[in-house]
Amino acid sequence: MIKAKLNLKLITLPQGTVFAFSPPAIAGVGTSGGFQFVLEDRAGKDPEFLVNNLNKFLAAARKRPEIGTIATTYIPSAPQKYVYVDKEKVLREGVNLSDVYNTLQTFMGGQFVNYFNQYGRTWQVYVEAEAPYRANLENVGQFYVRNKNSEMVPLSALTRFESRYGPEFKMRYNEYSSAQVIGSAAPGYSSDQATAALEEVFHQTMPPEMGFDYMGISRQEQKAREGVPAWAVFGISFVFVFLVLAALYESWSLPFSVLLSTPVAVFGAFGLLWLRRTILGMIFPAFMVQVENDVYSQIGLVMLIGLAAKNAILIVEFAKSEYEQGKSLVDAALEGAKLRLRPILMTSFAFILGCVPLFIATGAGSVGRQIMGTTVIGGMLAATGIAIFIIPALYVLVERLASMRKHTTAGAPELQQPIQQPRPMEAD
Repeated sequence: MIKAKLNLKLITLPQGTVFAFSPPAIAGVGTSGGFQFVLEDRAGKDPEFLVNNLNKFLAAARKRPEIGTIATTYIPSAPQKYVYVDKEKVLREGVNLSDVYNTLQTFMGGQFVNYFNQYGRTWQVYVEAEAPYRANLENVGQFYVRNKNSEMVPLSALTRFESRYGPEFKMRYNEYSSAQVIGSAAPGYSSDQATAALEEVFHQTMPPEMGFDYMGISRQEQKAREGVPAWAVFGISFVFVFLVLAALYESWSLPFSVLLSTPVAVFGAFGLLWLRRTILGMIFPAFMVQVENDVYSQIGLVMLIGLAAKNAILIVEFAKSEYEQGKSLVDAALEGAKLRLRPILMTSFAFILGCVPLFIATGAGSVGRQIMGTTVIGGMLAATGIAIFIIPALYVLVERLASMRKHTTAGAPELQQPIQQPRPMEAD
């Protein structure tokens, strides 16, 4: 909000293009927040080709709802002074051409000479014209070069200056002439959605000679996509929990009755996120959350694997103990659910109430805390209110299927034994 109000005032300044932008999310990675997109002229054409395509791209990108602010650091028409060196005249005067360029560099900028050591430090020596002389191009006549006859020739006799317009600086990225585009996503959209919109605009408007890339934190986001995907993280989490439960119960079937209740918690997490975005967001605008599946909700889902499994473990462990003592499978499951109902409700609601500050978080960075709190609370409500009634039934179902498989496996070797043929009697 502060940035938007500031930009409204800065845009009225006629002296230049001024705008405010957020700092980078990670200090030292990039120069600004939001996204850093790079348009590349991969055909090596003139600057006008890059400028025309840049303007076309920006005009189309500003129409996308995912893009909040967008601008470019490429200034194609900055006033410039072009120095023309008359090489034929330089040769006629007997002047070394490199001396002309070195003297011009000294006059207009600075020329490195050497290093020297003093006070235990190494110092650099530069020679350059004083600022009052360097500010006026007419002073070029006060600088001289020596010809082969040891005569001094003024630079004004060998050069001339022309006023032109051109790029303020020429940026090269991946060895291509490029233009940097910076901006931020609109409220309610993530940086991933904004960059996806930019790529879509690029494919719709740019010719084949153009290309694109990313810089700073945006490049790191693209690199992160090449890493382990979210579904692989969830899969590995399930595998590890399954192996731990299998080692705990010394059984390959009981972990299924525990983990099959996890989808109920996931359903509750996304259900509460949807309610917060729609119904709760309309009634209480402060609770509005646009993002449903981002890194914060994914962290919450990984947490729910363990939290939902905890409730199931409490029931399954007692049901297994009762079943081993001689009760029927159904009675053991019901007894385990009755015995552990109160501890499950106490621990679950204590955890849910502990996450309420995340649900109603405010201030800087509150959206991430709100999404994580909503995910965990929704998942635990579903795991506590729905899954505890499903877990006993899952335990009975899994145990019956395991028993049927054991009986089938136990009877298979008897059926597969080869028929013993009687040995023929040998004659004495």
